[in-house]
Amino acid sequence: MAKQAQPVSPIKNFFAGGFGGVCLVFVGHPLDTIKVRLQTQPKPQPGQAPLYAGTLDCFRKTLLGEGVRGLYKGMAAPIIGVTPMFAVCFFGFGLGKRLQQRKPDDILTYPQLFAAGMLSGVFTTAIMAPGERIKCLLQIQAASGETKYSGSLDCAKQLYREAGIRGMYKGTVLTLMRDVPASGMYFMTYEWLKNILTPEGKSVSDLSVPRILFAGGLAGIFNWAVAIPPDVLKSRFQTAPAGKYPNGFRDVLRELIREEGVASLYKGFTAVMIRAFPANAACFLGFEVAMKFLNWIAPGL
Repeated sequence: MAKQAQPVSPIKNFFAGGFGGVCLVFVGHPLDTIKVRLQTQPKPQPGQAPLYAGTLDCFRKTLLGEGVRGLYKGMAAPIIGVTPMFAVCFFGFGLGKRLQQRKPDDILTYPQLFAAGMLSGVFTTAIMAPGERIKCLLQIQAASGETKYSGSLDCAKQLYREAGIRGMYKGTVLTLMRDVPASGMYFMTYEWLKNILTPEGKSVSDLSVPRILFAGGLAGIFNWAVAIPPDVLKSRFQTAPAGKYPNGFRDVLRELIREEGVASLYKGFTAVMIRAFPANAACFLGFEVAMKFLNWIAPGL
């Protein structure tokens, strides 16, 4: 049984989650850029070496070719979207917990926490899908040597002009397939680890910073262990030319399996896992710090 702090406040979750999301982007975006470039690099011709030999090679080439700024390409889109996205994500988790409680002090089981986490994944998709598409297009643009978009706003304008709102939301189903189960795993793992790491007789709200960082970082790893295959499909689908995959993710999946095998569904695995721990540790630490501040200034909210 989970022993999460009570009562649950979805409103406080909203504001604290937004701050946690900003912390995540600043820490994790460089390796997110590497992940997307590895996932979307073209298949090499026979006899040719791949564009990137691996995570370190991609990191080195990006740094040498574009400098530190290259690692932060496309960050404007997630920064603009991440505050409301994580705010809505943590709000959805708080609401999911509240809906399953008969009384404010009810303790939820881990399956109930997983269900609350899945609800948060549904909530975030409306914000995340267009931001993810813009981010991916900007991240691969520099590697291709072509400059079609001058920035996030220009990319959004061109996408809307070319295909309307559907162009902005290309990849929504795959975003749902990634985020719903992964978010359930994310929040359930974090709550489980907090309970394990809380000393006997202490409250989870008094957990030390190193333990919060460890729980948040490991929750991020569990999240991405579930999310990587649909994330690979999403990145490919969102950056493909219009009309390349008429049947959606099924065409992407068939092409990847046929040409590159099952292992292609785990492209960028190393970059994702290296990024997952520090980025999500920063996210949950930011969330907990913000939550304590909100409890201090507005205890009755």
